[in-house]
Amino acid sequence: MLAFLIKRLANAAFVMLSVAFLAFVIFRFFGDPVEMMVNEQATQADREALRERLGLNDGFVTQYTRFVTNAVQGDFGISYRNQQDVMVLIGERFPATLELVIVATLISLVVGIPLGVITAIHRDSRLADTLQLGSIVGVSLPSFVVGILLILGFSVTLGWLPAFGRGETVDIGWWSTGLLTPEGRRALILPAVSLSTFQITLVMRLVRAEMLETLRADYIKFARARGVPAGRVHWRHALRNCLMPVITLTGMQIGNLIAFALVTETVFQWPGMGLLFIQAVTFVDIPVMAAYLMLVSFIFVTLNTFVDITYAWLDPRLRDDAARAGATG
Repeated sequence: MLAFLIKRLANAAFVMLSVAFLAFVIFRFFGDPVEMMVNEQATQADREALRERLGLNDGFVTQYTRFVTNAVQGDFGISYRNQQDVMVLIGERFPATLELVIVATLISLVVGIPLGVITAIHRDSRLADTLQLGSIVGVSLPSFVVGILLILGFSVTLGWLPAFGRGETVDIGWWSTGLLTPEGRRALILPAVSLSTFQITLVMRLVRAEMLETLRADYIKFARARGVPAGRVHWRHALRNCLMPVITLTGMQIGNLIAFALVTETVFQWPGMGLLFIQAVTFVDIPVMAAYLMLVSFIFVTLNTFVDITYAWLDPRLRDDAARAGATG
């Protein structure tokens, strides 16, 4: 187990160093930070002094080493556009994104799991066919289209929910949340539903496939033969054995939701990290772009590594396979 753990952590470190190299290349060769930071009245001497202070005259390896060292410490420099520390900006936006992702994940589980069970139990019914067709539509529609349709229906036409913004928020220390205010909760509904649409279809299809497999198992047949009520067989015995893949998928998709929430945040003008990244791209704010890339990659790598280690802990065969592969290599 120790060798497996060391190997997985080494792989994670290698991936992060590779991402750091990509972020550094973007940081170093796309745009001139000096020209973006100085004003128009700055002299050439001022520009050279700033270039020296930023260490831009050092060699490539020296600059890359400094970039990685600073990134490990959470230092990505100053935003060109806002003239603020990058991690301060991300810290201000991260609660909004995480709150949106958590609510979208909960919606996907609350809606997707029952729909998956229903389509498996009544797989030949018209209801199941309709839900399956709806899942195909949900997978096919881009998230920005879903967001625009929700705004058109519930904000413009019906006027029930706000079309943009986060509503009223409450600060709890450095964390800000809209879940504690009525306006904040109302503002969260449409973007969370939009972000969860694709996830709902994934959960529903996975639960359906697992349920169909589980319902053919011998212990389910024995439970039915003993006269156990159908609802208890389906919703307790069968569903319980289908949840492990769902939990795994949900954990893996959290990273995707954080990374791709930028589309939803742009449509609804949700003040999260995604909107910050879009604004950084618009104004070529390289430090913010590099920090966003590193942070999202770290979340992905951490979740993947955690899932791998958890699987290896639960199933010793994975550790043995990895050990044999390492010995063969």
